[in-house]
Amino acid sequence: MEVVPGASELPLPESFLEFLNQNGLDPSIYAASHSTPRYIRLKPGYKLEREEIEDEIKCRLEEVYWLPDFYYLPPDVRIASTKAYQEGKIYGIDAASGAAVLALDVSPGDHVLDLCAAPGAKLCMILDLLGCSGSVTGVDIARHRLAAARTMLQKYAIGDQCRLFVADGTTFSLTPLRVQSNSTSSNTEVGEKTEVYNKWTPQRPWKERKRIAKASKTFSQIQEPELIFYGQHSGVVGSSKHNVYRKVNDEEISQFGYDKVLVDAECTHDGSIKHIQKYEQWGWTTLQRRVLEAERTDDLTVLQLKLLTNGFRLLKVGGSLVYSTCSLTVAQNEDVIERFLSECASAKLQEMDAAKNWPCKQARLANALRFDPVTSSTSGLFVAKFTKLLS
Repeated sequence: MEVVPGASELPLPESFLEFLNQNGLDPSIYAASHSTPRYIRLKPGYKLEREEIEDEIKCRLEEVYWLPDFYYLPPDVRIASTKAYQEGKIYGIDAASGAAVLALDVSPGDHVLDLCAAPGAKLCMILDLLGCSGSVTGVDIARHRLAAARTMLQKYAIGDQCRLFVADGTTFSLTPLRVQSNSTSSNTEVGEKTEVYNKWTPQRPWKERKRIAKASKTFSQIQEPELIFYGQHSGVVGSSKHNVYRKVNDEEISQFGYDKVLVDAECTHDGSIKHIQKYEQWGWTTLQRRVLEAERTDDLTVLQLKLLTNGFRLLKVGGSLVYSTCSLTVAQNEDVIERFLSECASAKLQEMDAAKNWPCKQARLANALRFDPVTSSTSGLFVAKFTKLLS
């Protein structure tokens, strides 16, 4: 495969340049990759320690004017070994990803679904915004990645309102536990002894650990959601397994579904500059297989539509859903949205109030936005927001 040198130190293969050209994307966004800042979020409550953190990393934390609690650093600064990072005071998250979360307009008391939650940075930000009421349900099909998200929740001590399920996001059907208090239906007979969930513990019986290890060998074996973490105030403690796993009908969902849903869908990651840089080590033939093959893209757009459709189904009437990908291709963004809107009469693209000062571009569809290194000094990201109308 011929490699064509670009304006940056990152050479791009000719096939990838052709891919960019076919999708109307400017290769110069990758030339800007080495000047794109590193972004961190300072966990609420630690602003007074900003100077101490700056002394440790030996550079200033520059505020991101359009994104609260976000700061940027030179791209070569490493934070993993710092005391602030290890003590859970800061965490790395790209500003564009932070914008996607901010677009949700999370309010205290909301019940939020993060349908593609791993590896967990957006999940942490949602929980920070939520405060001490409401709940967050994180779902991901990749057990090891969701386990990493669980580790983050424990590290930053923000998992009190959260529950995590290893599950297929295209078929996940569990609603917030608040639906239980509004439903009279139950499969439990009167007087029947019902086991309830106690406080979560990482310790599991040997037989259960063996079963989990066997099931984790392939995603295709995931048949039902599996609860791998729940906080003290997530609604799980004191509930029965029947209530936690109880599925509800569409009428109940319309009234008692999630207030907010984030669908940060699996994609080709062509807008993620750091991800593309990794192919220098992985080999450009891997890029060909994971990004450029038409069959791969076709499979992804089918998956993206299914994730968006199911996430919207679990949204209550009047609620908001944000769809995002770190692809900049029209096929994985505008085309998916247009097909979704043609199939779902109750969905409406919504203006993002928080976006008035964002340094981004208007997408091909009204109210949808695009971030990229040249325009935004961030990684590439597509963001669109929907509201659910009464059908």
